Amino acid sequence: MKHIIIGGVAGGATAAARIRRADESAEIVLIEKGKYISYANCGLPYYVGGIIKEREKLFVQTPESFGCRFNIDVRVENEVVGIDTVGKRISVRRIDGTEYTEHYDKLLLSPGSAPMCPPIKGIETEGIFTLRNVEDTDRIKNYLDTHAVRDAVVVGGGFIGLEMAENLHNAGIPVSIIEMAEQVMAPVDFSIASHVHRHLLDKRMSLYLRQGVERFERLNNRIAVYLSSDEKIEADMVLLSIGVRPVTDLAVKAGIDLGERGIKVNAFLETSAPDVYAVGDAIEFTHPLTGKPWLNYLAGPANRQGRIVADNMVFGNQTEYEGAIGTAIAKVFDLVVGTTGLPAKRLKQMGVDYRSSTTVSLSHAGYYPGAFPLTLKLTFSPTDGRLFGAQCVGNDGVDKRIDQIAQIIKQGGTVYDLIKTEQCYAPPFSSAKDPIAIAGYAASNIISGAMPVIDWRKLRDTDRSQVLLLDVRTPAEFELGTIEGAVNIPLDDLRERICEIPRNKKIVIFCAVGLRGYLAQRILMGRGYADVWNLSGGYQIYSLATMPVLNVRRRESSSCPTVPLRTADECRQVIKVDACGLQCPGPIMKLKKAMDNATVGDRVEVQATDAGFPRDAGAWCKSTGNKIVEINADGGYHTVVVEKASSHRREVQTLTDSKNKTLIMFSDDLDRALATFVLANGAAATGHKVSVFFTFWGLNVIKRERKPAVKKDIFGRMFSWMMPSDSRKLRLSQMSMLGLGDRMMRYIMKKKNIDSLEKLRQQALDNGVEFIACQMSMDMMGVQREELIDGVTVGGVATYMERAENANVNLFI
Repeated sequence: MKHIIIGGVAGGATAAARIRRADESAEIVLIEKGKYISYANCGLPYYVGGIIKEREKLFVQTPESFGCRFNIDVRVENEVVGIDTVGKRISVRRIDGTEYTEHYDKLLLSPGSAPMCPPIKGIETEGIFTLRNVEDTDRIKNYLDTHAVRDAVVVGGGFIGLEMAENLHNAGIPVSIIEMAEQVMAPVDFSIASHVHRHLLDKRMSLYLRQGVERFERLNNRIAVYLSSDEKIEADMVLLSIGVRPVTDLAVKAGIDLGERGIKVNAFLETSAPDVYAVGDAIEFTHPLTGKPWLNYLAGPANRQGRIVADNMVFGNQTEYEGAIGTAIAKVFDLVVGTTGLPAKRLKQMGVDYRSSTTVSLSHAGYYPGAFPLTLKLTFSPTDGRLFGAQCVGNDGVDKRIDQIAQIIKQGGTVYDLIKTEQCYAPPFSSAKDPIAIAGYAASNIISGAMPVIDWRKLRDTDRSQVLLLDVRTPAEFELGTIEGAVNIPLDDLRERICEIPRNKKIVIFCAVGLRGYLAQRILMGRGYADVWNLSGGYQIYSLATMPVLNVRRRESSSCPTVPLRTADECRQVIKVDACGLQCPGPIMKLKKAMDNATVGDRVEVQATDAGFPRDAGAWCKSTGNKIVEINADGGYHTVVVEKASSHRREVQTLTDSKNKTLIMFSDDLDRALATFVLANGAAATGHKVSVFFTFWGLNVIKRERKPAVKKDIFGRMFSWMMPSDSRKLRLSQMSMLGLGDRMMRYIMKKKNIDSLEKLRQQALDNGVEFIACQMSMDMMGVQREELIDGVTVGGVATYMERAENANVNLFI
């Protein structure tokens, strides 16, 4: 039996080796148009960038070693130019132009794909390249070695384009990425791609979205790239990564049937011509989820097809190919993006009814070093929970989760199978609740109706006058940024402040990533609120997805100019803080605490695994007047160095920005007092000047527990008898139940390690919050200055009005 294989990369080489293992007596001829076979196509960008140092490592086998080991007739630089499917003969052209013919019993087509080169004016200009094979790689490497490449442009934001952009950047070449679509990485949804957008910008890459290339032109010994926006970018090198097309010319010439785009094959990978099979990038096969033909340009499926087709060529058509669902992964600097199955945008295009969920979890136990956030998005059926697809982005553990979910999808599994999946667990590898289990729980809650969700895009387009946006994060998080028009009621205060939430409006709740939003949603739904929605993925996804991507050319190599650390004489000390494994506002709170203990001129170096921390730190410094000295990102670790500014500078910054806060404490209810100090501490954590004006019953909140004897008139004594003697005697505004509820509240706070009212009050003073007691109220109620705690000043209406005029927030409690 004589088998001829056309194409010696991936599927072709795999099939040839498998045929030999199945039939030692078979005659096998492998014909390859290029010089090389069985090479690591996916490793080419990393060789260009110098990550792979030795060119020889790209080759799994040489033609000589492959032919010797498997007893195969390997013919490189031979091109098949014709196929006679009736006479079972092929015509082959050698590199010298001579031709010959070969007879076959079984024929395999594995021609692969070729880069698309659209008819753009000037596309043949020197210095413009595509990357698909070893020859392309050698041309690029030679150009880099022989030319002074100061800037490069990558046209196309697909997987290969981004990998090339990263490798050129790592080689010290500033890169601009131009993408015609609204996002990079077309196989994933925009919300997942937005993580990549932020990461590219943080790496100082120039990113041009929704921009096409009109023409190329040689200008001043450089390449001018003219965009559809009429902008011009000059570079020394351009890499085209616009996409690929299946190579079907030979099949068409032979009269073999094509599908919509690729070579049409049946379940046994046989073409319309008897005894002619096809595998790899060139074939069109039915998608297991959609039932429609599609092209899949991935090495894994090509190798599997090669093994299956070899068995069918040797033993007859016995093994069917189940199809591929598009499981892929890519590394972009420190970020990893994985996908499998169908994203939401494709399901929407197809008119398929679906739901999606977005969860954020840590790659492994947060208390073990190196825990990075993983954002996992699922698409699934709203009726039976059947999984349609998954996408994951993070720094570590992405491949593990996508591989597991891909297997469940291929077996027809559901979101409930994610919950049932048993994973090995130890702190360095996962958490007791693995991210895919958490994703399964969230999806099942959406299906059951326990957690109605709204996605970022729908919220963005919603008429805000018709909804109440409820931010249940802490005041410190709220200060760092929120969705326009949102009201901040922290989750732990929600029950006590539930009367502030209207019942006649649609309520959209959000927190950082969705968990606290879900808990708040359950509280409201449990108390009769009907139209309550949780923002899927929380503020993190919303802020990323709505973040403007400015088409601005960036030439610096880091997120901000690097300033060397000062000498011992110039800088008192560098305080190092480990905030790894914490999510917002954890790293910011650690930064704030360290800065409080620092002196002017000291620097605080914070390392975190939260990708949003550098931006949060910038916002915090802007509001506090401190100075960011350096921002670095390496391996998913984000290091921010902040220098403490003088108190004078901080005051000027605060007053200029008018971000002072003023609160009037009119009540002596325990719950309202707690809310006051939580808000005051949250605002103070961002460096804002906070003043609390205690008037009438609010004076009871700041009374000493042990008071000196003071002289009072009859009315003063009567007020003393009727009012709480100090903060420990305060009652709840609701459900006090003759003091039982008050004691229960304090007990629960202690059990859950929540600071007491007295501790929160002292923390506020320690954080610089100004306590002002109303002189008029004190006079009316017979309260003496000696009865108040230390740190309280006494003032009147003028004092309050002066503070209020310099504040942008005034709250009456």
